[in-house]
Amino acid sequence: MDKRYPMNAWYAAAWGHEIRHELAARKICGKGMVLYRREADGAVAALEDACWHRLLPLSLGWLKGDQVVCGYHGLQFNSAGRCTYMPAQETINPSAGVRAFPVAERHRLVWVWPGDPALADPATIPDFHWNDGTEWVGEGGTFYGLKCDYRLVIDNLMDLTHETYVHAGSIGDEAITSAPFDVTHSGTTATVTRWMTDIEPPPFWAKQLGKPGHVDRWQIISFQAPSIVVGDVGVAPSGSGAPDGDRSQGVNGAFLAAITPETDTTCHYFWNFARTFRRDDEQLSRDLQTAHVNDGHGVYDQDHAVLEAQQRAIDANPRALFYNLNIDAGALWARRLIDRMLAAEAPAPFIPREAAE
Repeated sequence: MDKRYPMNAWYAAAWGHEIRHELAARKICGKGMVLYRREADGAVAALEDACWHRLLPLSLGWLKGDQVVCGYHGLQFNSAGRCTYMPAQETINPSAGVRAFPVAERHRLVWVWPGDPALADPATIPDFHWNDGTEWVGEGGTFYGLKCDYRLVIDNLMDLTHETYVHAGSIGDEAITSAPFDVTHSGTTATVTRWMTDIEPPPFWAKQLGKPGHVDRWQIISFQAPSIVVGDVGVAPSGSGAPDGDRSQGVNGAFLAAITPETDTTCHYFWNFARTFRRDDEQLSRDLQTAHVNDGHGVYDQDHAVLEAQQRAIDANPRALFYNLNIDAGALWARRLIDRMLAAEAPAPFIPREAAE
């Protein structure tokens, strides 16, 4: 398929705190959007970022109350996209307007729906409750304009054997590559489950656990189509019952990824690492954030260097194929679920009337 991302889906566009009563430009699934928070009720609006008149990006204009003023000729648009003012004339062309995208706030993120607005059901916003700051705590961030196909990020997160090599010295461990794993799936999800029992903990997890001895380590990675990945990860003292469901003596974290296509070869990556241990330790939250993103030396920085290099290699070898190993099973299921969504959006093939009779 030529198309790489479904349009009929909710995608993260920003953290809620990023959108204020000012214009913020985003490109999502190839569509330019301008977002802002209304003064009247605090709700977020998302409009097509191109004026109806001469297509200047509306994000280059300003707000007058809750109206967006085009910075070229002063046309004004309300949060529904309707033109409410035209210069030098009293009559407003009834066709004058820009597209308004369905938008909702949930789980500390602003979500937009770039596809058919009639299908935009807020009940289908992805489950990202770990990000709410209630039971789980953590401060994340965003890589805007990451230079790779969003599916490469999903591949990366659905196969954590790369930790052994990309993240050696922190979370990487040889046990990841040798431990068996299971892959399950439904119509919209895929899950990779891996347990590593009675192993030496890698440095990061040994520090968080703060106890000597071997551990039982788990990685349960869940994909929600088309672009959400949540990793249930942690360690507990070996033999303390974690594989049977008792994690009370261990430490539990969740890595969160909302991956939004920007173009065919760029994406926005909203991330967090949330935890249930030492929830009141603000310094630990800062330390964990630094461990993940730190001037090119954090765990996610290491991933992104690999992903962008991979995209450059793909661009240089457009006809080359991917080859798959057993470890790619979770990523392959994720891509299959994305392809099913793409197929559902494909226009019906044209059948000549003569052939149909």
